[in-house]
Amino acid sequence: MAKHTYKFCFGPWNISEGQDPYGPPVRPPQTFDWKLAQLKKLGFDAMMFHDDDAVPDIDSKSETQIRKEAKDLRKRLDGEGIAAEMVAPRLWFAPQTVDGAYTSNDPKCRRYAIDRSLRSIDIANILGTDILVLWLAREGSYIRESKNARHCLERLVEAFDKMLAHDKKIRLAIEPKPNEPMDHAYLPTIGHALAIAQLTRDSTRVGCLIESAHAILAGLDPADEIDFAMAFGKLWSLHLNDQNGLKFDQDKPFGSNNLRVAFNQVRALERNGYGQSGEYVCFDVHPFRTTKTAHWLKHLDNSRRTFLSLVEKARTFDEQKAQQLIADRNYQDLDQMVIEHLMGT
Repeated sequence: MAKHTYKFCFGPWNISEGQDPYGPPVRPPQTFDWKLAQLKKLGFDAMMFHDDDAVPDIDSKSETQIRKEAKDLRKRLDGEGIAAEMVAPRLWFAPQTVDGAYTSNDPKCRRYAIDRSLRSIDIANILGTDILVLWLAREGSYIRESKNARHCLERLVEAFDKMLAHDKKIRLAIEPKPNEPMDHAYLPTIGHALAIAQLTRDSTRVGCLIESAHAILAGLDPADEIDFAMAFGKLWSLHLNDQNGLKFDQDKPFGSNNLRVAFNQVRALERNGYGQSGEYVCFDVHPFRTTKTAHWLKHLDNSRRTFLSLVEKARTFDEQKAQQLIADRNYQDLDQMVIEHLMGT
């Protein structure tokens, strides 16, 4: 197994105040500056950005203003030794995207979504990242009869093609999720994301971002999804977290719910050499709503610590013995071997 040093990342939204659909925030809001200052203290190397994390109130600003604020942020990041891992257009908040963004039935709303995505690409260029993450949050339907799924896929390809034409270096990393906020999404899995890439003007620049919880919500194993994406050379970013079954998207700390599933994700990253081309390990995790302000950053620190511990577990796993058990089809002892290795016995 390749033994390299991983680089870590999180986004400002991962220091959340605890609001959920059933209750208000339980921790006082903190500024972006405060969140940025915590990054290096916790041993992280980069920050993920939505377009309006980088340029607040982006829809109210001119292109000149957007570029100026992005350049100012780049100077701050460079001064503090922090990289921008990716930029993502936050399309699901805008009133124009109530009925979808790229797949809206309203052509003016589709135009808005594409224009904002192109501005996000400009921001990514200024911040020094070539990854535009597309979480297609509202690209789906609640009522099947309200949209033609074939036409919507064609609209997605049209939008992707315009982004690819806007900049010759940008890479589109599609982040699939099977549901929430939509009843059903048009690109629910990594397989769908990599399939639609083949319809674009440059499939080599359309890849994916895997999130552990999203794979689990689709009834899939995140480690298998990692192997699948990396077989295509298309895993360009990664959101590690955990999930307790087929519920709402929980974004629990990595390894919090199922340590063995987390272990296998790390093994998949290790055997595929993830990170050796500069990719980051990002934790899209949130503190439990019950978390006190004094413990606000523990979910990030704990996720990183768990990941590094599992890297050591993956690298010390007796692969030769495992292969002997596999050759003998002795999966009972292989199962116990994994359990005892994780238990340290």
